[in-house]
Amino acid sequence: MDLLPICHEMKRVLYWFRRDLRVTDNTALRHACTKADEIIPVYILSSWKKHHPWTGPNRQEFLCGCLESLSRNLQALGGRLILRAGDPVQELERLVHETHPEAIFFNRGTDPYSSEIQKQLESVSEKLKIRVFSYKDITIFEPNEVLTREGRPFRVFTPYAKAWLQKEKPASLPKIRSLYTPSNIPTLPLPTLDYWALTSEAEIVEPGEKAARKRLTNFLNGPLSVYRNTRNFPAERATSRLSQDLRFGTLSPREVFFKCLEGSRDASGRVRQDMVFYLNELIWREFYMQILAHFPRVLDSSFSDEFPGLIWDKNESEFSRWCEGSTGFPIVDAGMRELNATGFMHNRLRMIVAMFLTKDLHIHWRKGEQYFLQKLVDGDIAANNGGWQWCAGTGADAAPYFRIQNPWTQTRSYDPGGVYIKAWIPELRDVDATKFTRAPDKPLARNYPAPMVDHGREREETLERFRRARRR
Repeated sequence: MDLLPICHEMKRVLYWFRRDLRVTDNTALRHACTKADEIIPVYILSSWKKHHPWTGPNRQEFLCGCLESLSRNLQALGGRLILRAGDPVQELERLVHETHPEAIFFNRGTDPYSSEIQKQLESVSEKLKIRVFSYKDITIFEPNEVLTREGRPFRVFTPYAKAWLQKEKPASLPKIRSLYTPSNIPTLPLPTLDYWALTSEAEIVEPGEKAARKRLTNFLNGPLSVYRNTRNFPAERATSRLSQDLRFGTLSPREVFFKCLEGSRDASGRVRQDMVFYLNELIWREFYMQILAHFPRVLDSSFSDEFPGLIWDKNESEFSRWCEGSTGFPIVDAGMRELNATGFMHNRLRMIVAMFLTKDLHIHWRKGEQYFLQKLVDGDIAANNGGWQWCAGTGADAAPYFRIQNPWTQTRSYDPGGVYIKAWIPELRDVDATKFTRAPDKPLARNYPAPMVDHGREREETLERFRRARRR
């Protein structure tokens, strides 16, 4: 694609919104506005209906809110959001024929699907004799920017993070003050869940750029200063809650990075250490994105080839109990019920429930990976796959197969007073919280199930399965 500087002003260009649903610090949009008199901002809705295996109503509802917010923000600048639906390349081609722009601007995706679409668009642009300008934006560094000395992709996080931190970071961009969109271009109405024949009863986080910026401010003014010591406690409001904003691009990762640096500049050494811990989460995000870009096979198989003969169980009834939060393990059930009710789950809980599914129930990580993407508002294909394979012991820089979290001791460490558990499991609100930290001899409450498995026994079974798979 043409990445050379544009040497002349253009009358009209298309701007294709993707995972960048904001008008602040948006690389391609900024360049488009600098180079053209008229901007046609377009978002192309997916055309699938009803249930989809890799997304769900929570994420789509958040998308609807983000598009509504984006439409208002563009109007405030003098523009209009144009909505179309269908195959993105075909719809862009139709829009080119309708509006006769001189170029298409967009921010690049790095996942296999995005890369394929970008190649198709490049091919079509040659046929249409229209220029295409793509930019880095959804990450601070793209997959080919952080490599080993031999020019290979990193497979382990720590050396990747060290190399990432040593590179000079691109600066945030100035705000866009105005843009003009012609008024005669037809558009679809803003979508609701009805468009995909979906319904949702979840109480999801507020969508849109304004809400994202408020969350960032709240995090910088509070939880960031104690992040290292409190981030693992799900009952605390101790994390940034920005994952969905980075997923949909209502915030720029550059802005998050530099605002964290600014917020800790005059702070104590302890607070600066908390900031480093948080920035590690941004680096993990980009580590998993580069893993997916360089090793797309992880969507279909294990990243590690150390355990090719690993045996997984196919037990739909046990999987259903895990999904609905009725395993008899309070910390697991609380996490799954929060996910089902809100489209969110605390990161510590994601590890606990994922290890429980793969190590206690011996169910394939791909089942959990898909369920998470159907429920999570922040569902990101790279981070979700990376996290699930990490927990299963099959991924890039994964937890060793013998590191198996014990739900009872995890409760003792991270929810010792049972505050989180009682918030999501009303059946247990009158139960002594100390009973949540060890396997009970009988059900904890009349209408709450006994533990569906014995953790110690299943842990030994998991270890034996990995040993047999490694021997093969």
